[in-house]
Amino acid sequence: MRYFDSIGFCETEPEDENSDVWVANVTEKKYYGDVIRNSRRLQALEYTSTNDDVNISNQISLMADKFALEHFHEIRYAVFMGHKWKVSDIEFQGPRLLLTLGGVYNG
Repeated sequence: MRYFDSIGFCETEPEDENSDVWVANVTEKKYYGDVIRNSRRLQALEYTSTNDDVNISNQISLMADKFALEHFHEIRYAVFMGHKWKVSDIEFQGPRLLLTLGGVYNG
C-alpha cells in the first residue's frame, strides 16, 4: 500500500527570552512512502471499562529528504487515513525513515 500524506514536525522554543513558557511550532510536510504493516489493537484503560483506546501499529517507510533527515527527532505525528497518529518509534534506514505509529495524536 502506498502512502502520501502529511508528517508533523514539532519544534519547541521559549515564548520569549525571559520566559519559562515554551511554545510548540508545528510544521507539516507531505511525504511519499509505503505502508509496510497495517494493523490495529484495542487497549483497555485501567481506570474505566466503558471505552478502549484505539492504537495502530502501522509502519510507514518514508522517502526522506534533507529536511526529514535533519529534523527526524522533531517528528510527532503522521496523517494516516484522515487522522493524526502519534509516531512512537523512528528507525533510520537510509535514505528512508521507518515510522511506527501508535495512538491518536491530540497535540
